[in-house]
Amino acid sequence: MSYLEPTEFVTKMVDAGESKVYMSTKDTLIRSFMAGAILGLAAIFAITVAVKTGSPLTGAILFPVGFIMLYLMKFDLLTGVFTLVPLALFDKRAGVTVNQVLRNWGLVFLGNFAGALTVAFMMSFVLTYGYSADGGALAAKVASIGESRTLGYKSHGVDGWFTIFIRGMLCNWMVSMGVVGAMISTSASGKMMAMWMPVMLFFFMGFEHSIVNMFLFPFSMIMGGEFTIFDYFVWNEIPTVLGNLAGGLLLVGLPLYYTHVRTSPTRSI
Repeated sequence: MSYLEPTEFVTKMVDAGESKVYMSTKDTLIRSFMAGAILGLAAIFAITVAVKTGSPLTGAILFPVGFIMLYLMKFDLLTGVFTLVPLALFDKRAGVTVNQVLRNWGLVFLGNFAGALTVAFMMSFVLTYGYSADGGALAAKVASIGESRTLGYKSHGVDGWFTIFIRGMLCNWMVSMGVVGAMISTSASGKMMAMWMPVMLFFFMGFEHSIVNMFLFPFSMIMGGEFTIFDYFVWNEIPTVLGNLAGGLLLVGLPLYYTHVRTSPTRSI
């Protein structure tokens, strides 16, 4: 069968989390760099499609292509390790400590950010012919997205900050369901189908994904978005990262772990 029972794929989740803790620094950085780069390219692809067709839904339908590519290549996203790596800690796997979990998260964050930022500079260079021409409608669209999703939240104060946080939770709820869905199937086509729907949902709904934002906001600033680096981190990236952590761990990782691995005894009637 090309389908795994929940007890099997949740055990695979714990195994995957453990393997990421033991992965070398070099491999962790390379895999996370490539993941950030591919997801950044997928984001600008989806935005370009939406601008040229006038259909945000079409862009959202096509965005999961990038997520699927990086997953099949076993590259690492911060959103994924937020969900998987702590499970190895809760399962008391040998050598998995809080410090090792934080080390993994830190390396993946750095790699994702470097990859996303690299593609931001590459795409901005291509779009403006080496910064010698105007970026046109696409540049204007990206700049407006960056402003609305930093200064727009900032204008609402604390309520705006918690709005980003909750959008980050909802985002990684769906993204992590895509990761888990891919583990359910043992066929490439099954993995693609399982990943496609939740990732499409988060993108179309405008939920906040920390790695997409690592590309989008630097790119937006280069394209003329009128907000600062401080605005970006305080009014988007930081609450998004925290929301992604809470959503992936509390809404996906722990519920699956505690009902399919750490099961309670069956009732006697």
